Amino acid sequence: MQNREYYVYILMNWNKTVIYIGITGDLDERLKQHRNRKIKGFTEKYHTDRLVYYEVFEYIYEAIEREKQVKGWSRGKKLKLIFNLNPKLEDLSAPLANARFGRDDK
Repeated sequence: MQNREYYVYILMNWNKTVIYIGITGDLDERLKQHRNRKIKGFTEKYHTDRLVYYEVFEYIYEAIEREKQVKGWSRGKKLKLIFNLNPKLEDLSAPLANARFGRDDK
């Protein structure tokens, strides 16, 4: 049986004022959809296509639980999570194949 990975990811817009949190089983494909404006609604309206944070999970239920948790946080707490691992708010999509980020808020 093939192992599958699930991702909780955080995107920001170009001027880093809008935060979007999502979940997917294919982060590369999902980022392409965001960048090509294939996803209607919030991300299309606010152009959130800069990957600033993500976490990897083995089980979908863990990813769903984490997404709900982070979405419930204040903006300040979300930014702290992002800045702890990505202080320059760099777009992480380029080194995606080589980097894996994890939690530090336990």
